[in-house]
Amino acid sequence: MKLLIIEDEVELSISLVNFFQKSGSIALRAKNIFEAEDHLLLQQFDIVILDIGLPDGSGLGVLGKINSSQDNCGVLILSAKNSLDDKIVGLDKGADDYLTKPFHITELNSRVNALLRRKIYKGDTVLNFEEISIKTNENQVFVHGDNVTLTKKETSLLIYFISNKDRVLTKESIAEHIWENALGYCDNYDFIYTHIKNLRKKIELAGGNDYLNTIHGIGYKYSLQ
Repeated sequence: MKLLIIEDEVELSISLVNFFQKSGSIALRAKNIFEAEDHLLLQQFDIVILDIGLPDGSGLGVLGKINSSQDNCGVLILSAKNSLDDKIVGLDKGADDYLTKPFHITELNSRVNALLRRKIYKGDTVLNFEEISIKTNENQVFVHGDNVTLTKKETSLLIYFISNKDRVLTKESIAEHIWENALGYCDNYDFIYTHIKNLRKKIELAGGNDYLNTIHGIGYKYSLQ
């Protein structure tokens, strides 16, 4: 999972980034609208956590940029205790959920996971493709019902491929989705090839088929053909 946390309270934003990164997610932060729009222009995110009260304007103004630049991204807005009107406006403009400050990180995490299931996995906690099954809540992968041990990166790759089956995914989009600060590696994708090679090998050793098709000069497509 890749998150963008748009929050001007430095201590809070760092705590959230650390929390999600410990669970294996990629989490970036922006302290204002200017930084947020830069991230949204350059990268794709699964979830955006958006504080309404930002130093250079209302966070509600970022919703338009999210809707226009992000593909199937979930948005959870953070609001002050007495800002009911902002919550309503945010939901009307396309936000998916809201949480009032102060909050417990565990509640935020539960809401983010629920939002991810609705937006990315269409409400399912189990992602299936032919003989491959993934328990997304537990990051467990099964081939023909047998558990296969993958690294967090390999599991994230497999989830990304299956969630986007039959779509051509560029090397750039794979790098940006799975690895933080991947844009710095634009001239060298050896780190992607290595993880993909290991993923393919483990699936095949478990008796699974290789559904990852190389689209020369572009990237990959996960499909039956």
